[in-house]
Amino acid sequence: MSPGAAARDGSRLNPPTEVLRIAARLQEAGFETWCVGGAVRDALLGESHADWDLATAATPVQVRALFNRTVPHGIEFGTVGVLDRRGVMHEVTTFRRDVKHDGRHAVVEFGVSLDDDLARRDFTINAIAFHPGTRELRDPFGGQADLDRRVVRAVGDASARMVEDRLRALRALRFAGRFAFTIDPATWDAIVASAPFLPRLSRERVRQELEKTMAQVARPSRSLELWRSSGALASLVPELATVPDAALRAPDHIGAPGTTGREERALARSRNRLASLFLDLSPREARRVLEGLRGSNRETDWVTHVVSCWQGLGDGMRQHLATGDVTDADLRRWAARTGRTHFQDFMRIAVARWEAEGHQALAPGIVSAFRRGVRIAWRDPLSAGDLAVDGSDLMEAGVPAGPAIGTTLKRLVEAVIEDPARNRRDVLLELATAWQAEQP
Repeated sequence: MSPGAAARDGSRLNPPTEVLRIAARLQEAGFETWCVGGAVRDALLGESHADWDLATAATPVQVRALFNRTVPHGIEFGTVGVLDRRGVMHEVTTFRRDVKHDGRHAVVEFGVSLDDDLARRDFTINAIAFHPGTRELRDPFGGQADLDRRVVRAVGDASARMVEDRLRALRALRFAGRFAFTIDPATWDAIVASAPFLPRLSRERVRQELEKTMAQVARPSRSLELWRSSGALASLVPELATVPDAALRAPDHIGAPGTTGREERALARSRNRLASLFLDLSPREARRVLEGLRGSNRETDWVTHVVSCWQGLGDGMRQHLATGDVTDADLRRWAARTGRTHFQDFMRIAVARWEAEGHQALAPGIVSAFRRGVRIAWRDPLSAGDLAVDGSDLMEAGVPAGPAIGTTLKRLVEAVIEDPARNRRDVLLELATAWQAEQP
C-alpha cells in the first residue's frame, strides 16, 4: 500500500499538542479551523514536519483578540503568528483567495471558504487540509491520489498558477527532487514556458530556493537537472547552465560532518553543497554570481575561497591520491593553502566532485589521507603565526626591515611545512641568517 493510501483516514496525522490547543481555541470561538500545507503533505507521506500551519475562518483581528501573544507575521496577507506557552510561533492564516497578482505578490480577499483557500494553492499535494477535531481530510483537488502516483501537479490551470506566482516553478522542481516525484506534463510545460520570466523574481528568492534544495533534497542533482532541462538555470544563473554534469551531481555526495550539533551540521552540509556547484567557475565569476544572488558575505567568501583552492589544488591532489603517493608534506601544503579550519570541508567537497566524476580508483587512498590530513592540519605548523620566530627575531638576526622580513617568513613556513622538526628558534634563525648571507 502506498504512503498516501495508508493515511486516508488521517491516522498518520498527529499535530503537536500546542497546535491542537490553538485550533481548539479557534473552534470554541466559532471559527472553522484546519491544518494545512506541507505538514499535512509530509505526514501523509510518513515524514516528519516541524511546522504545522493553521487556516481558519477567523480574520487576523479576531485571531489576535483570541490570543494574548501574537505577532503580525504577514498580516496584510491574513497571517498571524500565535506564540504558544513555550514561546514557539505557529502561523494562523485566514481563509483567502487572490483577487489580484503581479507574478509574485497577491492582493487577497478574506471571508471565503476552505475550498476557496485550497484552490489558491500551488500544487495538489499542498492543497490537502486536515481537521484536528474530527480528523477529516479535505482534498478537493486529488492531492492524495497524486501522492500515491508520486506526481507534482498544479492546482487547476497550470499556466495560470505559474503566472500568478513565478516562484511556483522553482518550488515544483524542488518538490520533484525531494520526493523523487515526476512532474505532471501540463505542469512541466507551464514551468518551461515560465522560465524566461523567472528573472522577475527577487534575487533573494532565487538564492533561497537554491539553499532549500541543498538543505531539503537528499540528492540535489534531481532538482538541479530539472532546473537545467526546464531552462530555469540558464534564465536565472546562466554561469551554471553549462557546467559539467559532475558539478550538478557533486552535492549528492556531500554529507553532514559529525563533530557539531545537528543544526550546525545541516548548515555546513548545505554550504558545502552550494560551494561544490561553483568549482568550474573562476573565483571572480563565483563571487559575482553569489553577490548577484544577494548571498551573505560569509557565504560568498567561503565559496570563493573553495573555488580558488580547487583551481590551485584540485588536479594535483587527484593525481597524488590516484598513485597513493601522498606524503605528510603534501598534506601540510594542502592544509596550508586551504587554512587549517577549512581543510576538512574542502576535502569533503573535493572528494564529492571526484566521486561524481567516477574516480573510484581514488577511494582506497582518500580515507587514509583524509584522516592523516585532519590530524596534521591541527598539529603541525602551517603559517607564519605557527613559527617559533617572528619579524622582531629576524631583525635581531640581521634581516633588514621591510619586504625581506615577509619573504624570509614565507621561506621559513615552506621549510617547516617540508619538515616540522625545523620549527625551533635556533634552527629557523640559522636558516634565516644563511639566506641573508646569500644576498648581494
